[in-house]
Amino acid sequence: MKKLIKKADILIEALPYIRQFKDKVFVIKYSGKAITNKSLRNSIIQDIILLKLVGIFPIVVHGAGSEITRLMEKAGKKPKFVDGLRITDKETMKIVARVVRKINKEIVSLFNKHKGKAVGLTGKNGNLIVARKYFAKDKSNKKIDIGFVGEVKEVNLSLLKELKEYIPVVAPLGVGADKNLYNINADEVAKGIAIKLKAEKLILLTDVDGVYDKNNKLIPTINIKMIKELINNNIIEGGMIPKVKSSLEAIKAGVKKVHILNGNIKHSILLEIFTNKGIGTEIKK
Repeated sequence: MKKLIKKADILIEALPYIRQFKDKVFVIKYSGKAITNKSLRNSIIQDIILLKLVGIFPIVVHGAGSEITRLMEKAGKKPKFVDGLRITDKETMKIVARVVRKINKEIVSLFNKHKGKAVGLTGKNGNLIVARKYFAKDKSNKKIDIGFVGEVKEVNLSLLKELKEYIPVVAPLGVGADKNLYNINADEVAKGIAIKLKAEKLILLTDVDGVYDKNNKLIPTINIKMIKELINNNIIEGGMIPKVKSSLEAIKAGVKKVHILNGNIKHSILLEIFTNKGIGTEIKK
């Protein structure tokens, strides 16, 4: 009986959050080991289906980095990166498109397996994502052409709104004005969609627990001013810098909160959103 009462208490703890977030948009960036690990994959899919069932509108944006790298190496191509973005020539773009479409179908299939109602999309479907060619820059601020790499220019909001009965699963591809297909970083796509829809939350699933302070202690809640200080003091560094900078852009553009979570923790989304303490780092204005 005590165990059953404890389960009921957990549901009651979630109740105010369920009420607060009903009809709100959550954009979830899903990538890393959480895509390849079968147990974690099922856990995340179940979390997102539950969000949908309690009245939240989740939109999933997925990556495919490690699988693209594997197939490139298999084809005898050495992956090269600038500013954390993959140099994408014509041949690489074909590999990227093939991989992300395959992963997209697999994720949609998993939702269906768990009785979720999902629809797979790329930026090409209904001009969902209009891309602009991205140029990297060297130390002298000179442009570097890194191929078919894009950034989000426009998002077709009407298409997403029409799909409100479903869970949209978006592959990070966009189409430019030149009709070329562009490889877009999944964080950039998630941020772009979250900004356009003025999302309640942008959730970034990563392979780390969140943002840490100078004593290597997880920071549960952080604001713009604190992040700038941590970057200036070289406490936030490496791969976390683009994530938090992207988060700041989203917050400044109207997204209510950004959450950086470890997607390798089972039911990480539910633990962060529907419990009083949470498990990751939430970023707010």
